[in-house]
Amino acid sequence: MRNLILGGARSGKSRLAERLASESGLPVTYIATSEPLDGEMNERVRLHRERRPAEWGLIEEPLALAAVLRAQASEGRCLLVDCLTLWLTNLLMLEDARRLAQERDALLDCLETLPGTIILVSNETGLGVVPMGELTRRYVDAAGLLHQAVAERCQRVVLTVAGLPLTLKGPAL
Repeated sequence: MRNLILGGARSGKSRLAERLASESGLPVTYIATSEPLDGEMNERVRLHRERRPAEWGLIEEPLALAAVLRAQASEGRCLLVDCLTLWLTNLLMLEDARRLAQERDALLDCLETLPGTIILVSNETGLGVVPMGELTRRYVDAAGLLHQAVAERCQRVVLTVAGLPLTLKGPAL
């Protein structure tokens, strides 16, 4: 089962993803895409780590997400990716603009064939006004297009608001 969990900042999306991973009853590997480059992000990472069960595996991969998913996915295993928008940001910040297209295409190409349970977390950023800055507009556009493509390939898509899940596609929670 491939799951996409969307939501705004502090919407409860990561907690929901972690709950689903725990309830799967499968061994879980948490794939973290963030690069904590400042004190505030370090604090967010610390809080996420404290919440996760000690027996969960951890892989930190800011760029080559598809390669990690292909290597780690298997029947009887749950992979939780948190989060796609941080991964996208990492790719947008690279000097090599082609890398974003390559990594995005690799992710989309492998998603439908991955065995096991996959839970993808991402920030829904397209609910506000069109941003003023060029880089911010590129980010919001890229995130929106990525979410559409990933949602097509997932059996369940959930929007989380105020800690409440709203199932958009697939079996209700």
